[in-house]
Amino acid sequence: MKPAATPLLPGATLGVLGGGQLGRMFVHAAQSMGYYTAVLDPDPHSPAGRVSHHHIQTAYDDHEGLARLVQLCDAITTEFENVPAQVLEALAQRRRVAPAAAAVAVAQDRAAEKAHFVRCGVPCAPHALIASAQDCTAPAHAALLPGILKTARLGYDGKGQARVHTLPELAAAWQALGGVPCVLEQLLPLDFECSVIVARGSDGQCVHLPPQRNLHRDGILAVTEVYELNMPPALMQQALEAAISIANGLAYVGVLCVEFFVLHGGRLVVNEIAPRPHNSGHYSLDACDLSQFELQVRTLAGLPLTPPRLHSAAVMLNLLGDLWFPHGEAAQTPPWAALLALPGTHLHLYGKAQPRRGRKMGHLTVTAATPEAARETALQAAALLGIAPF
Repeated sequence: MKPAATPLLPGATLGVLGGGQLGRMFVHAAQSMGYYTAVLDPDPHSPAGRVSHHHIQTAYDDHEGLARLVQLCDAITTEFENVPAQVLEALAQRRRVAPAAAAVAVAQDRAAEKAHFVRCGVPCAPHALIASAQDCTAPAHAALLPGILKTARLGYDGKGQARVHTLPELAAAWQALGGVPCVLEQLLPLDFECSVIVARGSDGQCVHLPPQRNLHRDGILAVTEVYELNMPPALMQQALEAAISIANGLAYVGVLCVEFFVLHGGRLVVNEIAPRPHNSGHYSLDACDLSQFELQVRTLAGLPLTPPRLHSAAVMLNLLGDLWFPHGEAAQTPPWAALLALPGTHLHLYGKAQPRRGRKMGHLTVTAATPEAARETALQAAALLGIAPF
């Protein structure tokens, strides 16, 4: 096991590439622990930039902006996986960077990601690389149909993918996705989805949040439920062991989310990783004694990692911009007062000025002493907001 990094104590400055809601919540966590913060993001109104001590308004590969970030910061992280890996590599020559460029590069490429899962001995869906028109007509790939074709890079929230049932559909979908390298995954009989968030230090120590049971709608996370026995214990243990194996295989430092499919019959397969905090872990701000964002601060600063404790059953609802448009194109403020009259509700809005359909505007976490009480209140909240029951 490697020695732990020399701790950066409160009073140091921590930087983050990316100014969205994940960066905002990282900044809040760092500031609450006594750190200064710096955000690099080109948007002058970025949610994280608006609350940080420093906001560097440049592109992620702008040399002057990166030089300023290095000048200000003692350590640097990222809030999203599509920041150029070479930028992280260059920053690491001068400052502590976590996660490392090599780990982020794996998460940026689905083919590399699948190969990593195979090396770690973690089962994933049968798949193949589709990189040419000839690949689209290969008879061997017919065995993977029906399947989902996903761009190898830059896909998220259901974007950059298409369902295909025949080889001609595969060829058409590959062209529609731009003829770029893609991964074809066999469709499997899905029972439910879950995720595990781990935090790994530079010394190899790993802690984790409890496994999260997730519901996606239109490729976007809609609901997360976390409580004791939200899935069978043996399945929980398998997911935890797989997530830690994936993190160890990357020599990862930081917070990592591993998403899984649970198939009919109880078999677990890994779907993908996110080298950062994750939407499905937002409940930890209100239901755990350590949130995923404090864990992100601790791993970046080289502070001790202690196992987070779930102190309340929790149900989290993702709040999309659609909620502002219940009856048409005129935006309306959702019924926050009625929502907050419900017991155990915790509203988090991300500081985004303009709601748009499909845009993540915030989340609502409901905590309670029992799973039944949390779910009942969450269903009442969903009804108030016009969110479909779950």
